[in-house]
Amino acid sequence: MKPLGHLPELPAEAGAYRWFYADVTAGPFSAVCIFMLGSLFSPRYSVNARRGGRPLEHSAVNFALYHEGVRRLWVLSEYPRTELEPPGRLRIGRSTLTYADSGPEAGTVRMEVEDWTAPWGRPVRARLTLEPMTPVGEVVRLMPELPHYWQALAPRARARLEVPSLGVEAGGLGYHDTNHGEELLGARLPGWHWARTHREGETVVDYHLPDGVPPLRVVACESGVRCERGPVQEARPTSITGWGLRVPSRLHAGNEVVGEPRLLESSPFYARLEARQGALDSLGEVADFRRFHSPFIRWMAHFRTRMGRAA
Repeated sequence: MKPLGHLPELPAEAGAYRWFYADVTAGPFSAVCIFMLGSLFSPRYSVNARRGGRPLEHSAVNFALYHEGVRRLWVLSEYPRTELEPPGRLRIGRSTLTYADSGPEAGTVRMEVEDWTAPWGRPVRARLTLEPMTPVGEVVRLMPELPHYWQALAPRARARLEVPSLGVEAGGLGYHDTNHGEELLGARLPGWHWARTHREGETVVDYHLPDGVPPLRVVACESGVRCERGPVQEARPTSITGWGLRVPSRLHAGNEVVGEPRLLESSPFYARLEARQGALDSLGEVADFRRFHSPFIRWMAHFRTRMGRAA
């Protein structure tokens, strides 16, 4: 299996972005870690990108830990600088994302978070280690003629989650991908919802897009990663969160119902959902980027974000 190797190209132009997303399911715990360049959660980048602000001036680290569906930790810290440390290491504040490209750990992805909770500033140290069990997926354009892309880097991985301050040390299954684009999300791409489902022997990712665009599906196992566009689906039941955001009433892997999701995160423009049923484990997100760019929601986002200084 070919190692992930070096980091993909980082964004440079105003409005551009890239983030590196990973999640892990380990017994009763779930965790999500995102390294963001041109942070999609940044109210400052939402404004400054239109004035020439660069993505690496608005980088952020997000880490969330859940126990049986209840949030235990939330880190969202924005920094004015990103450092690229060869070989294959990205540093935001004191946190690092490392791709090992040689030696016995070749292909291993390591996300190490050393930061503080938002907004209260409780110190957090956490490590998420992923050993890919599948090849790398192809780079896919999400919407025709729009410059937004997605790639499943390690859609199925052996994972290790460590959070020393809470005594958490557990193994399970992990997932890792990257999104990047050349313009602000919400400028022309209004939003999406997606979910990944681990099941016996394979992982399925379904990406649902607006404007009648056929959904994307990735099926990943040790023998390979298959990406295809499915037919446009009939509308499925939804519910409305307390913030007025429409989310799926059930999470699916293709046409297979995983179950009614529990809401891990809820905001006016974003929701994170989880459902488990036997060997099936789904985690997904709903995002309405146009909502995020409204002045009121940008103002609210300040209270979920901590501003940090460069390391």
